[in-house]
Amino acid sequence: MNAAPVGMFDSGLGGISVLREAVKMLPREKFIFFGDTANAPYGTKPREEVLRLSRRAVDFLLEKGCKAILIACNTATSAAAADLRLEYAQAPIIGMEPALKPASLLRREGIVLSLATPGTIAGEKYAHLMERFGEGVISLPCPGLMEFVERMEMEGPAVENYLRALLAPYKDARVDAVVLGCTHYVFLRPVLSRMLPGVPLVDGNEGTVRQLKNRLMEKGWLNESGPGGTELYSSGGEQAVMTMARLLSAE
Repeated sequence: MNAAPVGMFDSGLGGISVLREAVKMLPREKFIFFGDTANAPYGTKPREEVLRLSRRAVDFLLEKGCKAILIACNTATSAAAADLRLEYAQAPIIGMEPALKPASLLRREGIVLSLATPGTIAGEKYAHLMERFGEGVISLPCPGLMEFVERMEMEGPAVENYLRALLAPYKDARVDAVVLGCTHYVFLRPVLSRMLPGVPLVDGNEGTVRQLKNRLMEKGWLNESGPGGTELYSSGGEQAVMTMARLLSAE
């Protein structure tokens, strides 16, 4: 089991940001990543549809012999993780979590802006996090934002205009932190950093991969000898796989 791969899936390209963190933290592990680009975005779909697509992704990864599954998508975690854990007891299933807790530790007298998909913000998991760590947090649903990343449009007037309009109501506020509550938004760090100079941008990638590592250690399933590696698959075809490969290798 130690040499078996770890599976990851996302609605598209965003989960590559999680895969990059996993390769860095667990360099001896093999990873199989599935991006469901043909059905992106998940964040505006009904819960039952996201659950159906998530089941299909997990089936694909388990057929590839994966020993654990990481849901590299906040929306799919919110909509499907609980059901998947009941239905697929043979493999640990690790989900994403919007980084409201670490952001709350950065808050002083200002506000925290939490950027996420409508599906994530509407979910139970997000509601529970808000109950515990939501003081001073303003939740900003961002329909259409992940599509910029899917188009590899991470710079330029269109994405800048979207973000400028989103952030305009808070231009005079003291913003202590911004939560990147979708794995796609991690790729928008450069443009967000320019718009919010000096404001910490917090995501859940490192914490989620650390949780994956802990679960593998608990099971005794860490691959200590390697060699590590990645395999990329997409419902969007070869062009989408090539795009994922470029993102994975980018600095």
